[in-house]
Amino acid sequence: MGNVRPTYIKRVAIELVEKYPEEFDPDDYEHNKDKVEELTDVGSKQMRNKIAGYIVRYLNRGNN
Repeated sequence: MGNVRPTYIKRVAIELVEKYPEEFDPDDYEHNKDKVEELTDVGSKQMRNKIAGYIVRYLNRGNN
């Protein structure tokens, strides 16, 4: 079984990728963490990290 992520993490991640496609790198999680923090007002580090991780996974799957 894989990780099950809440819908709001997926929704925020996909919205960010669609709105700012050139800002995210499919191979650089650290860069994506910084961009998520810069582009959103997510309050916790854990939430930011989950969103950045899902962005990497989303981009590597070819769903962009």
